[in-house]
Amino acid sequence: MPSPTVDALSSPLVLVLGDEQLLVDRAVSTAVKVARRADPDVERREALATAISPVEFEDLVAPSLFAEPRVVVIRQAHESSKEIAAALVDYSGDPVEGVVLVVQHNGGARNKPLADALRKAGAALMTCAKLTKPAERIDFVRHEIRSAGGTTTPDAVAAIVDAVGSDLRELAAAASQLVADTGGLVDESAVRRYHRGRAEVTGFAVSDMAVAGDVPAALEALRWAMGVGVAHVLVADALADGIRTVARVSGARPGNGFALAGELGMPPWKIDRARTAARYWTEAGLARAMEVVADLNGAVKGLAADADYALEKAVIDLSRARRLR
Repeated sequence: MPSPTVDALSSPLVLVLGDEQLLVDRAVSTAVKVARRADPDVERREALATAISPVEFEDLVAPSLFAEPRVVVIRQAHESSKEIAAALVDYSGDPVEGVVLVVQHNGGARNKPLADALRKAGAALMTCAKLTKPAERIDFVRHEIRSAGGTTTPDAVAAIVDAVGSDLRELAAAASQLVADTGGLVDESAVRRYHRGRAEVTGFAVSDMAVAGDVPAALEALRWAMGVGVAHVLVADALADGIRTVARVSGARPGNGFALAGELGMPPWKIDRARTAARYWTEAGLARAMEVVADLNGAVKGLAADADYALEKAVIDLSRARRLR
């Protein structure tokens, strides 16, 4: 997310565009901090655009008797009435001295002319769109670790996203905690250690270890998954996806993950990880692995008397396939 400079945020108008709540809250806090660098006594006032009238908005931004500086935050401007939208646009043409107006708009089509008018009036722009792609969340975690003073690796960052999920607040908290607990070096082993029992209960975690040939870790993760109730079919699907991914990457043309992402329909980090695993798989091994996951699919859907055993056997059979030459 591109960040405006401190000088830009010294503008009397700030447009926070997007609806990723963590980023929105950080943008608002940044605008307030910048204002308080100029004057520590800056007052913060906040309101929802849907909960105020034009008169109440005028009261929020009106010059005070003693000209106390303030930051006025108006959230959800995209939901505002025509009257409030008009009041915001009118104000942007003649801001009150000593007042910083921060307007949050989700960036959608509703009340778009309001956002456009604020931009035209010279508002500093802070973009806070939702991070919907895996690669964006990975970049976010990497940035969080660096901002906290740590260093990391691509595998470790991917492991954090696998362990925590897509919620940015949880990802930010995990990144910060890992930097604090490890002394700054966040590698994959640290992630697995601190998220044990969470990072290792997904089918995809089992799949990653099985495809990499780490049978003890894969079986341990599988037992964790079974212990917390992960559905057998989800683990089986993850194993099949892992083998298919390695097979697709093995047959792809040369190139890095970013170059092949569009062609293979996968995020770059997944391609790079699969390419590392593919070095240890032969064509014969992948063919056998395809048979294993196909048989497993039927087994976990009712053909096997013991689905737990079928999954464990599949992990072991995949390790044997990986050794075929």
